[in-house]
Amino acid sequence: MKPYLLVDFGSTYTKLTAVDLDEEYVIGTSHAPTTVTTNVLDGYDQALKYLLTDHPEIENISGISACSSAAGGLKMAAIGLVEELTVEAAKRTCLGAGAIVEKVYSHHLTKREVRDLKESNIDIILLAGGTDGGNKECITFNAQMLKNIGIDVPIIIAGNKDANDEIEELFEGTNIEYYIVSNVMPKLKELNVKEAKEAIRHIFIEKIIDAKGIKKAEEKLDSIIMPTPEAVLTACELLSKGHEEEEGYGDLLVVDIGGATTDVHTIGEGFPKRTEVILKGLEEPFAKRTVEGDLGMRYSANALLSLVNNYEFKKYFEDDDACNHDIKKSLDRRHNHVDFIPKTKDEEEFDKAIAKICCDVSVSRHVGHVERVHTPLGDMYYQTGKDLTKVSYVIGTGGILINHKDAKKILKQTSKKSDKALELRPTNPSILIDRSYILSSMGLLSQKYPKTAIRLMKRYLL
Repeated sequence: MKPYLLVDFGSTYTKLTAVDLDEEYVIGTSHAPTTVTTNVLDGYDQALKYLLTDHPEIENISGISACSSAAGGLKMAAIGLVEELTVEAAKRTCLGAGAIVEKVYSHHLTKREVRDLKESNIDIILLAGGTDGGNKECITFNAQMLKNIGIDVPIIIAGNKDANDEIEELFEGTNIEYYIVSNVMPKLKELNVKEAKEAIRHIFIEKIIDAKGIKKAEEKLDSIIMPTPEAVLTACELLSKGHEEEEGYGDLLVVDIGGATTDVHTIGEGFPKRTEVILKGLEEPFAKRTVEGDLGMRYSANALLSLVNNYEFKKYFEDDDACNHDIKKSLDRRHNHVDFIPKTKDEEEFDKAIAKICCDVSVSRHVGHVERVHTPLGDMYYQTGKDLTKVSYVIGTGGILINHKDAKKILKQTSKKSDKALELRPTNPSILIDRSYILSSMGLLSQKYPKTAIRLMKRYLL
């Protein structure tokens, strides 16, 4: 036996997964409340105690890797020039690196915006703007505004390379910590996110986990490798592509429904599947993540009625008797008591309806869509975003999907719908559930043992 321990310092729970590298199976899992406000090691030690009680044979651990979304996760601001282009490119870079994008700004920053930025609790600013050889005035102006306000969080400069020398001169001699990387949109509608994502991970490891009190854990762990959402995206990409002789599953869509947000991850090019369709808009990343802050089972439950009315809400119920709820009152109860646990069938059905809405709306926002345009030459079809109609697998994770007996019914909300015909949703995917909660762990394990990680995912995603 060669036990390896994988740790996820979550916002609510610290989760441990032990795997045997020799026999390639999950030995056991455990969790305990995250204690980032005191000493993060307290929660880790408690979870480890639970794990060792059930599995004393793993005391001699061969290695430990960890990820974290504790203390609010990695929070970023994305700044660019044109909202649909460099701003969107910056935003996608942040999301792909596992961040929550708290602030988004376009064009020239105002004094009010930079004051708002300075007073916020973001961890990193991604400053973009202009293609290489294009507009450099705006990104330089915004860098000056950030300097004037005395911004005190790291800035990643990922815009028009022609502005880099001028920005460097602006920041020299100040206390501003800055990193210059390749432009996230070097050519019109072309994404280039690799260097920016590497810089985000570097800052996360070197600075942010220390500031959030999580670095204390490194005395017992090998390292904190990445933010938890990036670990999940990394696992999904491995499962999609495969590794050496281990074949991948092809294009994937992953839905992660949490208490506060719903994350959607897709792996695949998403190019048009029909010859008469023309691709429009910014290039899509092969591994894409979106985060919906108004879709969640508890913290953001009270936002649902701003998305669907009472009549629409009731359509997500399967049992007519379950529609007798005072919907607003039931949503407010979950928002005000985030530890609420359903105790009756009706309450379970209500939670299932919430999960269906989170799944349906988040996928609508994530997938591409087609629009028909009438022209003198006839009708033209334009695709914006990814075509996910041929996605092979839809995978569900997050508390409600892992624990609910009808999880696969909930995930059927991802499939193509007659009332949303222009959305490029999966047509007939196979549905898998991450019952063992291993996706983030496998993203970690893949950094050292990719073959073992993909085999474990194939074994435990059912």
